[in-house]
Amino acid sequence: MEGRHTQPVIASATPIDAGDAPDQRAPRGGPQAFGELIADAQERIVTLCWRMCGNRHDAEDLAQEAFVKAFRAMETFDGRAAFSTWLYRIAVNVCLSARRRPRLRSASVGDDLSDLGAAGRAARHPGAPEPLQRAADREMHQRVVDALDTLDDEHRAVILLRDMEGLDYRRIAQVLGVRVGTVKSRLHRARSALREKLLPTLGTMENT
Repeated sequence: MEGRHTQPVIASATPIDAGDAPDQRAPRGGPQAFGELIADAQERIVTLCWRMCGNRHDAEDLAQEAFVKAFRAMETFDGRAAFSTWLYRIAVNVCLSARRRPRLRSASVGDDLSDLGAAGRAARHPGAPEPLQRAADREMHQRVVDALDTLDDEHRAVILLRDMEGLDYRRIAQVLGVRVGTVKSRLHRARSALREKLLPTLGTMENT
């Protein structure tokens, strides 16, 4: 299973930390350096939390919770991994814990996610009439969001980190605290499950 590969159902993002080197600034520079690192990563962490939980208001709260946890754990950051990877791990754990709360889980299929990536989706179909394309994009995106929300948390997390955040297998393994082989097998199962749920929609789109 670990050697099998499935194509992403969601278009892959540009890797958010491609080329990141292990960063020692947080423990060496103290709170000021930590604040600079957080400022650099803030938008990415809020976006990650948005994708994990489904609405902007909760995402901002969860990102703030992740930043507080990271600050309190600052002395444990040893620089062996990129700072962004360490911060992602804290943010993902905060989001997974929050998704176990009934209120947040019920809100995770909100319409707010339709605002993410609209420009990129439109760019893939430049010849389509704009109002019709926007409507089709919204409908397809909402179906993807609904399908993602049916996945269990470990599969939702791995597909978001790989296919929406653009992290490589090694980084995902570090974020989730699992082996690379586990990442690959989870991703295969997550993509297969998502494709099965979206197959009627994908088939309809291919025939139009």
